[in-house]
Amino acid sequence: MITIRKSTPEDHEAVWTIIREVIAGGDTYVFSPDSPREKMLAFWFAPDKHTYVALEDSKIVGTFFIKDNQVDLGSHVANAGYMTAPWARGMGIGKKMGEFSLEEARRLGYKAMQFNIVISSNHAAVRLWTSLGFKIIGEIPEAFDHRQLGLTSAYIMYRKL
Repeated sequence: MITIRKSTPEDHEAVWTIIREVIAGGDTYVFSPDSPREKMLAFWFAPDKHTYVALEDSKIVGTFFIKDNQVDLGSHVANAGYMTAPWARGMGIGKKMGEFSLEEARRLGYKAMQFNIVISSNHAAVRLWTSLGFKIIGEIPEAFDHRQLGLTSAYIMYRKL
């Protein structure tokens, strides 16, 4: 059974392991595969974010954050980032985190959620977000330097809450 809770400082090492493994491929996230631990944890756990972990049998298998997409007059729209441990893919963790985050964003007072850069070649992510009601509202040509594919487009995806 997958459970989700707010992250704690004790989660940092497990979350860093997931981040390191996910960005190593250079195919789904904008971070350099050799990004240092300190930089990534400072980003993922920044004060402007609500950060969570997903657990399967008390083991952290995923993490995500919710934050304002923009400041001030744009702060009613949430933004989020998600990572699932590569070895735990296909277990429904991404979907569970997505569903939870939509409810949590609504509870936090957001009116919509927007993803600013979903890599178009990340078919699993595009399929997941579409299944959860997100629409592709724009495409940015050559927005991502994919490690294998080179310059690749990215989608902006949006959903009202």
